[in-house]
Amino acid sequence: MRLRGISIGSVIVLFIIWTIVTKLEWVDPYFIPKPQAVWSSFLVLIAEGYKGASLLTHIANSMYRLFTALFFVFVTAVPLGILCGYSQHIRAVFAPIIEFYRPLPPLAYYALLVLWLGIDNESKIALLFLSGFAPLFIATAASVEKLPADQINASLSLGANKLKLFWFIILPSCYPDILTGLRTSIGVTYATLVAAEMVAATNGIGWMVLDASRYLRSDIVFVGIILMGIIAIVLDGLLRFYQARRFSWVGK
Repeated sequence: MRLRGISIGSVIVLFIIWTIVTKLEWVDPYFIPKPQAVWSSFLVLIAEGYKGASLLTHIANSMYRLFTALFFVFVTAVPLGILCGYSQHIRAVFAPIIEFYRPLPPLAYYALLVLWLGIDNESKIALLFLSGFAPLFIATAASVEKLPADQINASLSLGANKLKLFWFIILPSCYPDILTGLRTSIGVTYATLVAAEMVAATNGIGWMVLDASRYLRSDIVFVGIILMGIIAIVLDGLLRFYQARRFSWVGK
């Protein structure tokens, strides 16, 4: 509770500094708008939307791209990570490919995805999938590798087949690390989503921020940035809450 109070206090202090700076006009309002202007723009966006679409529609489009990509990330990276962590031969096949593209900035190959798939959702979902796949794959494979060999051998000696070994031993043991990897994957994917919408899109929160900046609407830019930050905090907070409740024993 005390740490939460400190966090809330830091946000309040930041808001006070923002208010004072804009009130005394130390910075041009075109660069940093007043909190009242940002709030007014937020209310206008709720009532009228932006460029023919409601604010909720822009948010929904962004979340659709994010969660579709994360679904494909989860159903591919987790099984493949378990297989690669369990078998060095399978890892030798896939590791070079993943290690090659993993350090590349996602926007470096986004031009190819747009060329192949167009500027619609397909290219964005593919980009998000590629950006989020590697962190979850690495976390899953590393978690399997650190499983005690005695635990696996004991299960096999007691009659467990490969399917039971995966379902009752490997997956439950790796689940906490998989959730940690998923949190990392969500963070990388979310940042990539905003960048992708800024490069080639006609809707979404990232596109709205970029479009507003072209017309020097810093108030709308601030609304978009604040909304993106709040959404990211909520997503991560939900995962942290589940992780704390489901795996309270981890690290103790």
